Amino acid sequence: MKDVSSNKIVSVIGELAKSIGAKGLIVGQMVNICSKRISDVGLEHLEFIHHYKTVALLEGVAVLRTILGGGFDKEVEKLIKFMRCIVLLFQVVDDIPDMTKSSQTLGKMTGKDLVADRVTYTKLIGIEKSKEFYQKLNI
Repeated sequence: MKDVSSNKIVSVIGELAKSIGAKGLIVGQMVNICSKRISDVGLEHLEFIHHYKTVALLEGVAVLRTILGGGFDKEVEKLIKFMRCIVLLFQVVDDIPDMTKSSQTLGKMTGKDLVADRVTYTKLIGIEKSKEFYQKLNI
Protein backbone atom coordinates (compact mmCIF):
# COMPACT_ATOMS: atom_id res chain seq x y z
CA MET A 1 0.00 0.00 0.00
CA LYS A 2 2.67 2.47 -1.01
CA ASP A 3 0.16 4.80 -2.68
CA VAL A 4 -1.96 5.46 0.41
CA SER A 5 -2.11 9.14 1.27
CA SER A 6 -1.30 10.42 4.73
CA ASN A 7 -4.90 11.70 5.00
CA LYS A 8 -6.22 8.16 4.47
CA ILE A 9 -3.77 6.77 7.02
CA VAL A 10 -4.93 9.32 9.60
CA SER A 11 -8.58 8.43 8.81
CA VAL A 12 -7.83 4.73 9.19
CA ILE A 13 -6.11 5.24 12.55
CA GLY A 14 -9.07 7.34 13.77
CA GLU A 15 -11.59 4.71 12.67
CA LEU A 16 -9.59 1.92 14.28
CA ALA A 17 -9.36 3.83 17.57
CA LYS A 18 -13.10 4.52 17.45
CA SER A 19 -14.03 0.88 16.78
CA ILE A 20 -11.95 -0.56 19.63
CA GLY A 21 -11.94 2.33 22.08
CA ALA A 22 -14.35 3.65 24.68
CA LYS A 23 -17.05 4.13 22.02
CA GLY A 24 -16.61 0.64 20.58
CA LEU A 25 -15.41 -2.81 21.54
CA ILE A 26 -14.17 -1.86 25.01
CA VAL A 27 -17.47 -0.40 26.23
CA GLY A 28 -19.40 -3.30 24.69
CA GLN A 29 -17.22 -5.87 26.42
CA MET A 30 -17.44 -4.04 29.75
CA VAL A 31 -21.24 -3.91 29.58
CA ASN A 32 -21.33 -7.56 28.52
CA ILE A 33 -19.23 -8.63 31.52
CA CYS A 34 -21.21 -6.49 33.96
CA SER A 35 -24.54 -7.79 32.59
CA LYS A 36 -24.04 -11.12 34.33
CA ARG A 37 -24.80 -9.36 37.61
CA ILE A 38 -28.00 -7.71 36.37
CA SER A 39 -31.21 -9.72 36.61
CA ASP A 40 -33.50 -7.41 34.62
CA VAL A 41 -31.76 -6.94 31.26
CA GLY A 42 -33.87 -5.95 28.28
CA LEU A 43 -33.56 -6.24 24.52
CA GLU A 44 -32.16 -2.71 24.18
CA HIS A 45 -29.38 -3.65 26.59
CA LEU A 46 -28.53 -6.77 24.56
CA GLU A 47 -28.48 -4.81 21.31
CA PHE A 48 -26.26 -2.20 22.97
CA ILE A 49 -23.78 -4.97 23.80
CA HIS A 50 -23.87 -6.36 20.26
CA HIS A 51 -23.58 -2.92 18.71
CA TYR A 52 -20.67 -1.75 20.78
CA LYS A 53 -18.88 -5.06 21.03
CA THR A 54 -19.30 -6.88 17.74
CA VAL A 55 -20.78 -4.35 15.31
CA ALA A 56 -18.25 -1.65 16.19
CA LEU A 57 -15.33 -3.96 15.52
CA LEU A 58 -16.61 -5.41 12.24
CA GLU A 59 -17.88 -2.01 11.13
CA GLY A 60 -14.44 -0.62 11.78
CA VAL A 61 -12.76 -3.28 9.66
CA ALA A 62 -15.21 -2.71 6.80
CA VAL A 63 -14.85 1.07 6.99
CA LEU A 64 -11.04 0.82 7.07
CA ARG A 65 -11.06 -1.30 3.94
CA THR A 66 -13.46 1.07 2.21
CA ILE A 67 -11.32 4.10 3.08
CA LEU A 68 -8.15 2.40 1.87
CA GLY A 69 -9.91 1.24 -1.28
CA GLY A 70 -11.04 4.75 -2.14
CA GLY A 71 -14.68 4.37 -1.11
CA PHE A 72 -16.98 7.33 -0.67
CA ASP A 73 -18.97 8.40 2.41
CA LYS A 74 -22.20 7.14 0.84
CA GLU A 75 -20.67 3.68 0.34
CA VAL A 76 -19.35 3.67 3.91
CA GLU A 77 -22.83 4.48 5.27
CA LYS A 78 -24.39 1.62 3.29
CA LEU A 79 -21.68 -0.73 4.49
CA ILE A 80 -22.24 0.28 8.13
CA LYS A 81 -25.98 -0.46 7.85
CA PHE A 82 -25.22 -3.81 6.24
CA MET A 83 -22.69 -4.75 8.94
CA ARG A 84 -25.20 -3.94 11.70
CA CYS A 85 -27.76 -6.32 10.19
CA ILE A 86 -25.18 -9.04 9.58
CA VAL A 87 -23.93 -8.94 13.17
CA LEU A 88 -27.43 -9.09 14.66
CA LEU A 89 -28.28 -11.90 12.26
CA PHE A 90 -25.15 -13.77 13.34
CA GLN A 91 -25.93 -13.29 17.03
CA VAL A 92 -29.48 -14.59 16.81
CA VAL A 93 -28.42 -17.48 14.56
CA ASP A 94 -25.73 -18.36 17.10
CA ASP A 95 -28.18 -18.17 20.04
CA ILE A 96 -30.91 -20.43 18.62
CA PRO A 97 -28.90 -23.65 18.10
CA ASP A 98 -27.26 -23.19 21.49
CA MET A 99 -30.72 -23.72 23.01
CA THR A 100 -32.26 -26.16 20.50
CA LYS A 101 -29.51 -28.53 19.35
CA SER A 102 -27.35 -31.09 21.10
CA SER A 103 -23.60 -30.75 21.48
CA GLN A 104 -23.19 -33.87 19.36
CA THR A 105 -25.30 -32.42 16.51
CA LEU A 106 -23.46 -29.09 16.47
CA GLY A 107 -20.02 -30.47 17.16
CA LYS A 108 -19.50 -27.97 19.96
CA MET A 109 -20.72 -27.57 23.51
CA THR A 110 -24.26 -26.20 23.71
CA GLY A 111 -26.08 -24.57 26.59
CA LYS A 112 -22.97 -22.70 27.71
CA ASP A 113 -24.74 -19.32 27.46
CA LEU A 114 -27.47 -20.60 29.77
CA VAL A 115 -24.96 -22.03 32.26
CA ALA A 116 -22.94 -18.79 32.22
CA ASP A 117 -26.18 -16.78 32.56
CA ARG A 118 -25.30 -14.71 29.49
CA VAL A 119 -27.77 -12.31 27.96
CA THR A 120 -28.99 -13.76 24.64
CA TYR A 121 -31.92 -13.29 22.30
CA THR A 122 -33.33 -16.70 23.22
CA LYS A 123 -33.14 -15.86 26.92
CA LEU A 124 -34.84 -12.48 26.51
CA ILE A 125 -37.50 -13.12 23.88
CA GLY A 126 -37.66 -16.90 23.61
CA ILE A 127 -36.84 -19.31 20.80
CA GLU A 128 -39.88 -18.58 18.60
CA LYS A 129 -39.50 -14.78 18.74
CA SER A 130 -35.77 -15.23 18.08
CA LYS A 131 -36.63 -17.22 14.95
CA GLU A 132 -39.04 -14.44 13.87
CA PHE A 133 -36.31 -11.86 14.44
CA TYR A 134 -33.95 -13.98 12.35
CA GLN A 135 -36.50 -14.07 9.51
CA LYS A 136 -36.93 -10.30 9.69
CA LEU A 137 -33.17 -9.72 9.44
CA ASN A 138 -32.63 -12.38 6.76
CA ILE A 139 -34.52 -10.55 4.00
